[in-house]
Amino acid sequence: MTSPSLAAPPRKVGPALTGAARRAYLVRRGIAAEAAGWRSIGRYLARRPRVPTGSEGFSYDGPIRTVLVVFVVLSAVEVPVIDLLTRPWPAVRYPLLALGLWGVATMLGMLLGYRTRPHAVGPAGIRVRSGGEVDIDLPWELVASVSRRRRSLTGAPTLSLTGADEDQVLNHLMQDFTDIDIALEGLTGLRLPQGDVVVREVRISVDDPEAFLAAVRRHMP
Repeated sequence: MTSPSLAAPPRKVGPALTGAARRAYLVRRGIAAEAAGWRSIGRYLARRPRVPTGSEGFSYDGPIRTVLVVFVVLSAVEVPVIDLLTRPWPAVRYPLLALGLWGVATMLGMLLGYRTRPHAVGPAGIRVRSGGEVDIDLPWELVASVSRRRRSLTGAPTLSLTGADEDQVLNHLMQDFTDIDIALEGLTGLRLPQGDVVVREVRISVDDPEAFLAAVRRHMP
């Protein structure tokens, strides 16, 4: 049963910046995302999903996978169309082709970031992923309990914070929902690409919540 949305409005993860500081932050985030995309493509080609030894991987991109595949295909189709239409004008053709190829690589890197970096459950604990950048290590000694509960946060970012500072929750959503609650032993500092946060609970999306919980039961001390 889906619970009602939390009363506190969701907040983006990251500092509240303005002006030049905000522009510099966005540039750094863009470069980091671009690099993560290329690493994901390389990891996919090498057939090396990032799942720790002895752990089990769990996908979470099911709700958006079809959309991403469609965007990749459309981006790829645009490249030969641009080449055909702009062939008489080399000064226009080559920049547009470069832009088109970059778009294909960006969308492919995003898709493969999800595919090569699943959530993981193993002897050491839980690894929470979000695309090619976010990798949160939750050793079992930090985890108080893991349970299934479907929650809605309509319109919230994929990574968002809810609750007061002393009761803060990190939410990893797919299509506005989370399926798994990971309660921590206490307030815990987590390092994210967008900035450090302190939370008491992490809520995530998983394509197969029952299989995820079964793995938790097998591995959690």
